[in-house]
Amino acid sequence: MVIGVVSDTHGHVPYARQGIRVLEPFSPSAVLHCGDIGSVEIVSLFAAWPTHFVFGNCDYGQAARELRAAIEHAGQNCHGEFGQIELAGLKIALLHGDDSARLAQTIAGQKFDLVCHGHTHVARNEQIGKTRVLNPGALFRATPHSVAIVDLPSLKVEILPI
Repeated sequence: MVIGVVSDTHGHVPYARQGIRVLEPFSPSAVLHCGDIGSVEIVSLFAAWPTHFVFGNCDYGQAARELRAAIEHAGQNCHGEFGQIELAGLKIALLHGDDSARLAQTIAGQKFDLVCHGHTHVARNEQIGKTRVLNPGALFRATPHSVAIVDLPSLKVEILPI
């Protein structure tokens, strides 16, 4: 099973479309969006796949309510600020990462096989204990813009520049 991981679209539709074009050839079974979605227009772009969304520090207040409504209307998965899912028998945590203490606790707890986060706009792929920690980079305000593909259950990660 292959999943796509994206983050920090910040409502920028053209870069999000570029990221989606990079994901398409891999035919991901699901996509994880690690927050700072930025606008309801981003949600519909991921309609081709079951997508799990979490909110980032830029997705708050009325914007978060509108995003939640758009995600639910699209039949996608809105996890609020923290998601826990199971795919291919692996436990996966999904959060933005702006709460550095929560991110550190999630990793240190070693309860997840994969922890996906964003926020820094810098790609990260490292093994900490039994947990693979992944930041796909960002689709906005990053050099280069990037997304990630993860093979499950092997947890082989590939960071793909846009």
